[in-house]
Order: sequence, then structure tokens, then C-alpha cells
Amino acid sequence: MKQLEELKKEDILFLDIETVPCAPDIAGIPEVLRDFWGKKTRSLREKEEMTLEESWSSAGIYAEFGKIIVITAGFFSQSEGKRVFRLKSFYGDDEKALLELFAAMLNRHFSDPRCLLCAHNGKEFDFPFIARRMLINGIRLPLILDTGGKKPWEVKHLDTMELWKFGDWKSYTSIALLAHIFGIPTPKDDIDGSQVARVYYEEQNLDRIEHYCRKDVLTVAQLFLRFRGEPLLEENEVVAVS
Repeated sequence: MKQLEELKKEDILFLDIETVPCAPDIAGIPEVLRDFWGKKTRSLREKEEMTLEESWSSAGIYAEFGKIIVITAGFFSQSEGKRVFRLKSFYGDDEKALLELFAAMLNRHFSDPRCLLCAHNGKEFDFPFIARRMLINGIRLPLILDTGGKKPWEVKHLDTMELWKFGDWKSYTSIALLAHIFGIPTPKDDIDGSQVARVYYEEQNLDRIEHYCRKDVLTVAQLFLRFRGEPLLEENEVVAVS
């Protein structure tokens, strides 16, 4: 992969996803899946002294037990000689439908070998989660998500958290912290990831979650610009598209 400063911004799709448990509580899933969840979380529950029901709140971070409710993507383009950052969200209760739309966009616009995906902690979470949920839903993986048999330098994935580590693998650095130290307006001024399931199942407010996800994608793009020593996007350079 090229050095960061050599990459063309227009070839990069910045993204973020929001996920929730596949059911509002553990009573809503089949017994066989409940047994698998019990085995998956046994050590965690013993360590934290949690019941099986209490542990279910974390199911959304596992592709086998969660589902995607929002994917927001952002990309740079030029308009009358000026840079523009366009944001598009795929969201709804029907996970398969939103994944099919997202896959179609990737196949149509991001199938060129020069194209890249970029997310914060994307290599550990967003990219594999999307790929796994696509397979579970019977959707053929777009080329840019299919890492099978590829060498590390052939995988077209960027990760702003990995870029910040500079080879130091000891700790996790949140997007909120990086936004603060780089003077980027925080994306965490409404809800955070721990509240998404509650807002989805109790408030049934997908629009609020989509808005939160959109701000995260913008922050990922702003971090990328900071890492390259470029000026941040101004409000009038950001456009939401349908």
C-alpha cells in the first residue's frame, strides 16, 4: 500500500457502523442460540458476576449475535474546483436490505484496485463485522471486503486508530480522545456506542442513531486530514446525499 501522503482522497471510502443485539433481550432468541451465548460469555460473566440476561447488552459487538442497523459512508469529491465531503447513510430495521444497498454501492463505485476503505478501529470491528453479516445474510462479498487469500499489503483497508499507533500495539485510543486532542468537534455530544441499543429498542429512534453515525464518519475523515497535515473540512464543505 502507498504511503499516506501518496493516497488520493477521492479513492477512499470512510465509514462507520452501528450495531445492536439481534433481539432486545435474551428471551427473544432461540434456545440453541442462547446456549451458544452462554458458552461465549461464561468467563466474562464469572469475572464480572453477571447473569446471562445482563450480559446480553454486549451482544451487539459480535457478528454472530448482533446486527447492523446503520452504515454511513463518506467520500471526497470536487465541485467547481473545491473539495466536498459527501455523506450517505444506509439504515433501517431490515439488515439484509441495507447491506444489499451498501454492497451494490461498493461494487459500483469502489471496485477499482486503487480504492480503499477507512474507519476507526475498522480492521478489528467495522470491516470484519460487515463482511460476516453479509455472509450470514447470503450476500456475496464485494471485492474490497474479501480478504481471503490476500497478503497484508494487498488488503485495501485503512484504520485511523492503527495509523495513530505508529506500531505501538499496547492500547486502544478512542475516536473521541483523538478528536479532542486534534481540535475536531466531538462526535460524542449526544449518545455513545453503549446507548445505541437502548435508543434503538426503547426509543425506536433510528434517525438519532444515524445522525450519531454520520458525525463519526466525518470525524474519521477529519482525522485522516490531520494525519496528512491538511486543513479540516469546513461546515460548508460537507454535504449529506440521499
